[in-house]
Amino acid sequence: MRKAYHEELDRIAESLVDMTHLAASAMTRATTALLDADVNLADSVITADAEIDALREEIDLLSFDLLALQQPVATDLRVVVTSMRMSSDIERMGDLARHVAKVARLRYPESAVPAELRSTFRDMGQVAERIVEKVGSVIAGRDVDGARQIERDDDAMDDLHRELFEHVTSGQWPHGTETAVDITLLGRYYERFADHAVSVAERVVWIVTGEWGMEAGGSHEDVEDGSPV
Repeated sequence: MRKAYHEELDRIAESLVDMTHLAASAMTRATTALLDADVNLADSVITADAEIDALREEIDLLSFDLLALQQPVATDLRVVVTSMRMSSDIERMGDLARHVAKVARLRYPESAVPAELRSTFRDMGQVAERIVEKVGSVIAGRDVDGARQIERDDDAMDDLHRELFEHVTSGQWPHGTETAVDITLLGRYYERFADHAVSVAERVVWIVTGEWGMEAGGSHEDVEDGSPV
């Protein structure tokens, strides 16, 4: 019975890691769709989001079953309860990738991104991919040091987000209101993607140590993502 119980705990962790892989793929493909005005790729990101949602539901149902039938305590209780919150964070990361893909689809056959901002969005996509891949490793290894390092990647994303904002509000913005709104929303989606990754990392620290928060900064929990396109 205990062997089956621990196998279920391992299954939850494996499913969370699978979710991070799917979220990484979604944001990478959404960024390519955005920059290349690839409507077919954008549609594939939008459709594939259902797979992330299904994994989140599976994790939550399994967690509820373990709480009801096994009554876990101490670290195991933190694992089960926190896994449901982590699955929610990673699901939101998938949703944010879908929002990026929706902007790409909305502006097709044009690209939503002006030429002078393409490199910034390319960098944001790379930071997003790197940070969510690290999250998967942190979950799999319960790596507290790795979790704390994720804040550095979030700082890089914040710097890129500020760069976008400065372009839009410089007073010399030549692309009109519609593009300004697109860029503002897109920047927010990438920023929030990274914030959710930090939230997951914080939860891993809590599972391992029983203490909330990381040395590099406070919690990103419960901040709204904004409305989807």
